[in-house]
Amino acid sequence: MLSQKSIQIIKSTVPLLEKYGVEITSLFYKNMFEAQPQFLNIFNHSNQRNKKQPVALANTILQSAIHIEKLNEINLMPIVHKHVALGITPEMYPIVGAHLLGAMKLVMQDEATPEIMAAWTEAYRAVAQAFMDAEEDLYFETEEQIGGWKDTREFVVDRIEEETPLIKSFYFKALDGKEIATYIPGQYITVKITLPGDGVDVPTDKERTYVRHYSLSDKPNDEYYRISIKKELGKNTTPNGIVSNHFHNVIKVGDVVPMSVPAGDFVVNNDCDTPILLICGGVGINPLFSMLKETLVQQPERKINFIFSTHCESTQPFKEELKQLEDDYKETGNLKINIVYSENQGHINKEIIEKYSTINVDESEIAETDVYICGPVPFMMQVNKDLLQLGYQKENVHYELFGPLTPVLEENQMLRGVKNIIEN
Repeated sequence: MLSQKSIQIIKSTVPLLEKYGVEITSLFYKNMFEAQPQFLNIFNHSNQRNKKQPVALANTILQSAIHIEKLNEINLMPIVHKHVALGITPEMYPIVGAHLLGAMKLVMQDEATPEIMAAWTEAYRAVAQAFMDAEEDLYFETEEQIGGWKDTREFVVDRIEEETPLIKSFYFKALDGKEIATYIPGQYITVKITLPGDGVDVPTDKERTYVRHYSLSDKPNDEYYRISIKKELGKNTTPNGIVSNHFHNVIKVGDVVPMSVPAGDFVVNNDCDTPILLICGGVGINPLFSMLKETLVQQPERKINFIFSTHCESTQPFKEELKQLEDDYKETGNLKINIVYSENQGHINKEIIEKYSTINVDESEIAETDVYICGPVPFMMQVNKDLLQLGYQKENVHYELFGPLTPVLEENQMLRGVKNIIEN
């Protein structure tokens, strides 16, 4: 817990953070990468170039200052899972703290009084310790589970299937032939790919390790992991996605890829029998498709409405699998799958959600329905707004974000805080 004096001082820095926030975080990343180039292998640098990461971190610090007295209410687990997937260690926290606090002092200069720096140092240490404690527990849990492992383990590409012209599914089996850890639908695995530098962040004559998180797109099994990767094509000044294009253009059956144990806390709750509503857009279908398949196995009597938005039929992945699920569970009447083609139906809106989410659910069940959404941030923001207007409860709406944390549920903007100190 922070002292009352430190809480008051940190709250007094809100105007300074509003003024200097992005400048502080941009300098923080710049100085840290120059002094600790090994950290380049942890962060996604496309999010640095487009300023998403510095802006996200600046907002995190600002919101944390505004609500610093509620520091103990922060849900650390989304970032704890990500840190474990990335291999973050306790030794990294003092390095990050020194550069972050150093950037504050350099940017704010005389306005960063000794009292202000002391208060922020106390706050950073408290948060860092909370992360380290939680991560130690999760490292132990993931390593000790059946089929679990520490750091990375080598997996071989067993099969590749083209889902659409821009999405391929990659099936991985353990190279050592031993058991693999199970996972909860909605979780992701983390791959580490070593490639020549891109000539921007790393010289082309040097190698760089790229780290990416990919949601598992199949139900849990003891044989393989499946991830379904969209080939990210650049637009205007935005370059092609380095890792996604490498998977599509280079990776082949028999190749070996290091990966971390499945992680993530965006998971379906199969311990209750309330209706479930899954709404996804584009490649955001991956974690929700895993949730759908496993829920049908574990709870075939549970009412499920699945709404998926994509541009047209040719961009729709898992067509045959979805059709098979519909056929298999047609007689129960509990599963309804609805595909929305934005090309001729428009984007998902309140009317579409209302139409498709209540096909097999009574109006009285809306308030208790568990909702999971995944897709582009603007898509999720609009869907969330529509859901709340339709009577779905905010505490029952769950979502997954890729890249720097961005508020989607307006009510949850308060404390996305302090938690992406070392976020990918």
